[in-house]
Amino acid sequence: MTIKYLTLCTALILSSQVVADDSADIEKITVSSDFRANDIQNVTASVSVIAADTIEQRQAFYLEDILALGANINFASGASRGRFIQIRGIGERSQFAEPINPSVGLLVDDFDFSGIAGVATLFDVEQVEILRGPQATEFGAAGMAGTIKIKTTEANAEQTSKFVATIAQQDTWNLGAAYGDKITDNLFYRVAINQFKSDGFVKNQFLDREDTDNLDELTARLKLKYVVSDRATIDFNYQYFDIDNGYDAFSLDNDGITQSDEPGVDTQETHAIGVKGNFALDHADLSISVNHATSDLVYGYDEDWTFVGFHPFEYSSTDYYFRDRDLSSIDMRLLSNDQALLFNNSTQWLAGFFARDIEETLRREYTFADGIFSSVYQPSNVGVYAQTDTQLSDTLSLSLGIRADQFDIDYSDNSGFTQSTEDTLVGGKAVLKYSIGNSAVYTSISRGYKAGGFNPDERVTNENRLFKPEYNWNYEVGVKGTGLNNTLFVRFAAFYMDRQDTQVSDFDVQLREDGSPDFIDIIGNADVGTNKGLEVEVDWQPSESLLISANYGYLRASFEDYTLADGTVVDEQQQAQAPKHSFHLAATGYLNDRLSIRIEADGKDQYRFSDGHNVTSPFTLLVNAQMRLEWQEWTFSVWSKNLFDREHYVRGFGGFSNDPRDEYAFPEPYLQLGDGRQFGLTASLTY
Repeated sequence: MTIKYLTLCTALILSSQVVADDSADIEKITVSSDFRANDIQNVTASVSVIAADTIEQRQAFYLEDILALGANINFASGASRGRFIQIRGIGERSQFAEPINPSVGLLVDDFDFSGIAGVATLFDVEQVEILRGPQATEFGAAGMAGTIKIKTTEANAEQTSKFVATIAQQDTWNLGAAYGDKITDNLFYRVAINQFKSDGFVKNQFLDREDTDNLDELTARLKLKYVVSDRATIDFNYQYFDIDNGYDAFSLDNDGITQSDEPGVDTQETHAIGVKGNFALDHADLSISVNHATSDLVYGYDEDWTFVGFHPFEYSSTDYYFRDRDLSSIDMRLLSNDQALLFNNSTQWLAGFFARDIEETLRREYTFADGIFSSVYQPSNVGVYAQTDTQLSDTLSLSLGIRADQFDIDYSDNSGFTQSTEDTLVGGKAVLKYSIGNSAVYTSISRGYKAGGFNPDERVTNENRLFKPEYNWNYEVGVKGTGLNNTLFVRFAAFYMDRQDTQVSDFDVQLREDGSPDFIDIIGNADVGTNKGLEVEVDWQPSESLLISANYGYLRASFEDYTLADGTVVDEQQQAQAPKHSFHLAATGYLNDRLSIRIEADGKDQYRFSDGHNVTSPFTLLVNAQMRLEWQEWTFSVWSKNLFDREHYVRGFGGFSNDPRDEYAFPEPYLQLGDGRQFGLTASLTY
C-alpha cells in the first residue's frame, strides 16, 4: 500500500473512531501574512502555521528544521544550511555567480530576505507561516510559488521573557535570552539575543578536524512600539545576524569524511532597520512600512574536495563569491474601515503602493579564472496593488486582487558585458468562498510571476544569455473544517499549476586543458511546466492527554520541451526537488500536568536533485523524539533528532567526475549528507 493511502486511511480512522472529550479544544491560529489578520480556517489559501511551542518541541534552531511540518515543502542545501526552499516543486536550489529572482519569498517580520535565507534562525519567533501557491497580490514576484513569513515576538504589554540553554552532541550548544517591558505607559521594548554553535557531522580526515562544516550563528533583535494614541502606533525594528558557518560538505566517496585542504565558508552579516506606522483615519486605516537592510555574504569552497598531493599533478582549486547587498523598500497601503465599505456596506477594499531597490556587488575569486571577476547587479521594481472582499450573502464571499510590477534590471561586470532589461508583470487572484458554521469551501484562480534575466558568466553563449519572465497560473479548490466539538481541524487543498516559460536551472560542464571539469551554471526557459497535487493537514485532540498532527502532500511536477545546455532535447521530465509523496505525523502525549512525550516522523518520496542530471534522493523517513518536563516556570527537554540514524541527503550532483583516482573518466553521483542522529538536553525559563 502506498504512502498516500496509508496516510489518508490513518486520518480517516482517527477522525471516525474516537469520540473527543468535550473539554478539549485546539487553540485557534491567526495568520498575519494576509492584508488583514485572519483565523487560519478562514484564510482562502493552503497555509501551514508552525507555532512557537511546536518550534521549541521540535528543537528547531533554523528554518529547515520545521519545513516538513508543511505539506509539499522541500529544501536544498549545497551550503551550510538548507536555505534554498521549494514549494509545490518550485524554487531555487543554489546561488553562485548568476543573479537570482527567487520563486519563494522569505520574510522576517517586514524584512524581505528572499534569496538570502541564511538569516532564517528561529529564536524568539512567535510563529512561522507557510503560504502555498502564488501570492502575487500580497508579495509580488517573490511569491510566485509561495511565501514563508517568520513572525518574531512583538514588543507590547503582554510579552513574556525567556531564557534558553541547549547542549547536544557534535559540541552543539545554544544560548538565548529575550526580555521585554515598558519604558512608559505608551512605549514598549523587546530585546532578544541568541548564539548557536555546532561542529557539525563532517570529519575532515586530511586536517584531522571535525569542525570544518561547523555552524556559528548569532541573532540579535531590538523592537520598540510607541502607542501614540488609540488611533496611531509606530514600530521600530532592528535585527542583526552574524552567520559564520563553515562549508566542507562533499567527499569523493559520499561518506561524510572529507579530504579538503582548504575547506570553505558560508557567512552572512546583516543589519536590518525598519519603521512601520499604523494610523486609523476617518474612512481608512493607513499603513506605511519603510525598511533597509545591508548584507555581506561570503560563499566559498574547495573545488577539488581534496589536498595537494592527492592528485597526481598537484591540482588545487578554490572558488569564492563575495557579495555586498543593499535593499531599501517602502510599502504604503490604505485599508477600508467600517465607515468606508462599498456596495451597500458589503465590500472591504484596500489599495497599495510598493517600491524596492537592490544593489548587489559580486567579487569572484576562482583559481582557474584569468583574474578576479566583479559585477554589479541592480534590480528595482515599482508596484501597485488592490483588493476587494465582498460578502455576497451570509455564506458566500468573493475576493478579487490585482498587482502590477514594473521591473528594471541593470547589470555590468569587469569583462565589459552590460545588460539592461525591463518587464511589466501583472498577477492577482479571484477567490470564491462558501462558509457554513466553522467550515468553509473555497475555489480560487491566482497568477504569480517572476522577472526574466540573464546569465552573466562571460563564457555563456549569446543564445543562452537571456531568459524570459515566468508566469504561474494556479487553480485551487480547498476545504477547511472543524468537528468533534472543535477538537478536530482539517484543511484540504487540490491544485493545478500551469507554468509558462518555466525558468529551469541547468549547467554546462566544460573540460579544462588538464582534463578537470569546469561548471557554468545557467538558467533557461522550458515551454511548459505543470505542477498538480493535493495537500491535507489534520490537527486532532481526542482528549486532554493526546494531540495528533499530520500532513500529507501529493505532487506531480514536470516540464516539457526544453533543450539542455549540452543539446539534449527534453520532451517531458520530472521537475527537480519535487517528491511525489511527502508526509509528517506527530503525536504528543501528556502523561500528567508536567510530563509529556512527543514522537514525530517526516517522510519524503524519492526526487531528482536537479533538472540537468538524473541523480535522485531515495525515499527517506526520519524520526524525532522528545521527553519534556515542566516545573513551575521551567521546562526541561531530553530529545533526539534522526533517532534511528537514517542516512539521507540534502543536495546531489551528477554527470561529471571529480575523482583524480580514475583520471576523471567515470561520471558519478556526489551527495551531501544530512545530519545524523543527535541527542541533546534543553532547559528554558519563561516568565
